[in-house]
Amino acid sequence: MMIVKTNAGIIALAILAILVVGLGGIGVYLAEHGNPRANITNLGDAFWWAVVTITTVGYGDYYPVTAVGRAIAVIVMFSGIGVFVLFVSTLAQRRFKRAESRFKATTDVQPTLQGGESKRAIKNKIDEIENLAQEDFDKLIIAMKEVRRSLLEDYKCSRCGSVYHAKPKFCSNCGLELT
Repeated sequence: MMIVKTNAGIIALAILAILVVGLGGIGVYLAEHGNPRANITNLGDAFWWAVVTITTVGYGDYYPVTAVGRAIAVIVMFSGIGVFVLFVSTLAQRRFKRAESRFKATTDVQPTLQGGESKRAIKNKIDEIENLAQEDFDKLIIAMKEVRRSLLEDYKCSRCGSVYHAKPKFCSNCGLELT
């Protein structure tokens, strides 16, 4: 059920594309099959034409010759472009929201790590880890890293002042050996 909720927009676009192909194919077949100049003479050709047209490939092997068939073709073409634009914008919006939540998680977690209250909150989330959504799990990982950093001793390079949370052998900024 969770998969359906998170992918509702994409599922709706897939259903819309199937409807456009189905109705466009049937409509073009009904408009074209009786015309002597028509090359779309059976339902299989009509559905093939609709799929090729909605994907904006347009091989040219099948095409409508009647005015009604061409009007349906215009609708199928614009529908294909619209479905593609909506699909791309839905994916872009998802990526943006995911990046925004990760950025927000890194900036929101730091101030709350000073008190014991945040450690308790982390313990509570760990106890319910199998019920966490991906976004909450990412926030938990970031919070745990921040608690770890706050508990570890910081090492500072005496030459350039670079700060390290774990003691390296050499400073990555100036190359000084840290002993």
